[in-house]
Amino acid sequence: MGFNPQREDWRRPFLVYVMGPGGGDESTFEAEHADEPEVEAILGFRPTHAVNVSACCNREIDHVTTALLTAAVMNVIGGVAEAALLDGQASVVAGLPGVLGIADDHWMALGTAEFLRAWVGHPAFRLVK
Repeated sequence: MGFNPQREDWRRPFLVYVMGPGGGDESTFEAEHADEPEVEAILGFRPTHAVNVSACCNREIDHVTTALLTAAVMNVIGGVAEAALLDGQASVVAGLPGVLGIADDHWMALGTAEFLRAWVGHPAFRLVK
């Protein structure tokens, strides 16, 4: 990947939490996903739960680890990754394996664990906070 994972502060905090019926705050899940009609159109179903994986740091290793941890979680429970995109990234990720669609005026990619692994390997890879 071309980065050095060593630094003086070895703490690398991550958050992983579930939202939706029977897990976490259902109303928060509904509110966060209420304005995503394109997601249902792309996937052919309306998601009912979310497993959020996020890093509490902002270095390249944190972005890589977050994407790979998300892919590992998906290998166990299934699901679709929702990756927020920076301006101009939609055209980069659109051709990657495992991409199911681009939504939200090119600000969101939906894909499989294979997509996340391919995106991590791309030189333009960067996750959005």
